[in-house]
Amino acid sequence: MGHAEYAKRGKPDILCAAISALTIGTVCSLEELAGERLKITENEETGFLKCDFESVLQEKSAFLMDSMVFSLENISREYGRKYLQVKFEEV
Repeated sequence: MGHAEYAKRGKPDILCAAISALTIGTVCSLEELAGERLKITENEETGFLKCDFESVLQEKSAFLMDSMVFSLENISREYGRKYLQVKFEEV
C-alpha cells in the first residue's frame, strides 16, 4: 500500500505517486535550477520529507515553493484531508 493509503492493497497508489513527483521534483528544482543549498531529511518507508534551507529563499525559489504548495493544496481538496494534509512550520 502506498504512503497516502489511497489505493487498495496491491494496486499502485496514484495519489502517493503524484505527491512524490511534486515534492521530489520541487526539491530537485530548488537545488539544480535555483542553486539552493538544502538540508534534506527523508524516510522512504514512512514517506516523510523535510527540507531546511541554509539561507534566505531567492525569489525564484519562493515561487517554486508556492507552486508546490498550491498543487498539494489542490490535491488535498480534491482527494480529501484523509489522504493529504498540508501543514506549515515557519522558523
